[in-house]
Amino acid sequence: MAYWIIKSEPKKYSFDQMKQDKETVWDGVRNYEARNNLRAMQKGDICFFYHSNDGKAIVGITTVSKTAFQDPTTDDENWLAVKVKYKATAKHAIDLATLKLHSGLQNLALIKRQRLSVSPVTEAEAKIILQLLGL
Repeated sequence: MAYWIIKSEPKKYSFDQMKQDKETVWDGVRNYEARNNLRAMQKGDICFFYHSNDGKAIVGITTVSKTAFQDPTTDDENWLAVKVKYKATAKHAIDLATLKLHSGLQNLALIKRQRLSVSPVTEAEAKIILQLLGL
């Protein structure tokens, strides 16, 4: 199992909406590195759901329910999507400032490559994040 951070602006698609929908297509990614991360995702992988711009915090968890397929929002075969489904809401959201201060998260891709919409998380980082989320 692998771990990922997926980012969304809450005004476009919030975690509350994810919880209500139960499952959604994660599409619209237009960065090659992020696209490659989508391609690497496997069914059952854990995705930390991060609210970008407003809130700037990890607010919950989803799991990959369908691996990479053609992004339905474009005819360009270069772009992929995955399906994710709701898993859990954080007991304590973790804001970006807290993530930056934690010594075990200094190399977190979310911090090092802030503009990347889909980024990997190491197992050690995931354990810390899960603990901070209260899960």
